[in-house]
Amino acid sequence: MKIYLLGATGRVGQRILTKALADAHAITALVRSPDKIATRSDRLRLVTGDALSEQDIVGSMAGCDVVISALNTDKNQVLSRSTPLILKAMQAHGISRIITIGTAGILQSRSQPDIYRFQSRDSKRRSTTAAEDHLAAYELLAASALDWTVVCPTYLPDGDEEGEYRSEVDFLPEGGKRISVGDTAAFAYSLLFNDTYMRKRVGLAY
Repeated sequence: MKIYLLGATGRVGQRILTKALADAHAITALVRSPDKIATRSDRLRLVTGDALSEQDIVGSMAGCDVVISALNTDKNQVLSRSTPLILKAMQAHGISRIITIGTAGILQSRSQPDIYRFQSRDSKRRSTTAAEDHLAAYELLAASALDWTVVCPTYLPDGDEEGEYRSEVDFLPEGGKRISVGDTAAFAYSLLFNDTYMRKRVGLAY
């Protein structure tokens, strides 16, 4: 499989990269700082570029089969600004499958199901800036004709795979408090090989 990976220098992205290379897949990773990736492989193509540049994305995505975006949000609305460029490039290259890493804040609230968690009393975060950026990106995906999945982990501490976690469509598993970076990456990577959660948001927690 030929995978186009965004966010390869981030915590989740680096682990997805490692797993994909270990399984002998070919990876094209668009990164601003290639020096942040210590891994080198004949199956890894590092492209220096910016996820906010249409030219960089369109020019580097050719020949790939699937897109995984582990991009992080920031105060520059990188998710909502990059997603239209990613979708346009996918359309140009005839790619239909995309897996992204979101946040539990854009799942439905269990206590108030008609609103998102970050808008409800379920959330303890004071700032909603990051969740709003994730939401804008999700809404763009949902409005598209692509085969998307948004993986929505709760509190995401560093840690390896524990292997025992819960997933639930549209909601955070009840009582879920955390999920490791390792298990989040493992779950996202597993979606390359099944379509159980096609066009779904998936809450992830222990």
